[in-house]
Amino acid sequence: MAIGPAPGSDPAFDEEWTMTHTTGKVLLPRTSDQILGPFYPLHKEPDPGGDLTRKPGHSGSAQGQLLHVVGRVLDREGRPVQGGKLNIWQANSHGRYNHPNDDNPAPLDPCFEGFTVVTTDDNGYWRLKTVKPGAYPAAPGRMRPSHIHFEVFGKRERLVTQLYFKGDPHQDKDPWLQSSPRPETILKEMQAPAPGMEATSRLVVFDIVLMHG
Repeated sequence: MAIGPAPGSDPAFDEEWTMTHTTGKVLLPRTSDQILGPFYPLHKEPDPGGDLTRKPGHSGSAQGQLLHVVGRVLDREGRPVQGGKLNIWQANSHGRYNHPNDDNPAPLDPCFEGFTVVTTDDNGYWRLKTVKPGAYPAAPGRMRPSHIHFEVFGKRERLVTQLYFKGDPHQDKDPWLQSSPRPETILKEMQAPAPGMEATSRLVVFDIVLMHG
């Protein structure tokens, strides 16, 4: 895995280094920025509530590996960001976005919309129920690994990032993940489900750390 940009080439990374070494505090690493991507759902409102396995007006469930993604939004000192807003969007389990500009021939899922919004509680917690997005072709000979997009609004800043899953065979050739100065902040493991979750589901813990909250 690449280490990331050279010193001076990433202002956010440089600010993080400066904060750590001037305050003397042990601070949490800031979550890496990632691109917004070409398939941000501009022409629709997100479904509230954080459940992408159900589509309003449809009785079925989304196809694919069921995921519960949970985490907190924090500042670098570990303080929770209350009332933070997370716009979340992704491809379906076949690797297709519900977006007019996606010309991937993979099928759409009639029970999957792929865009939701959640809000953090008083302790910074948020949760998402979804299906694991499929990888999809990004260029000749290159696939984008499975990922979920996040646009996070804290009290003082906005962060655009992506969540990736350990073990994906396409990650070593993905320029966006490889450019991350701290890939460990956005590359997470799919774990066994917690008590009360579906037996076939997987749990992913994804804490998001903002520079200033």
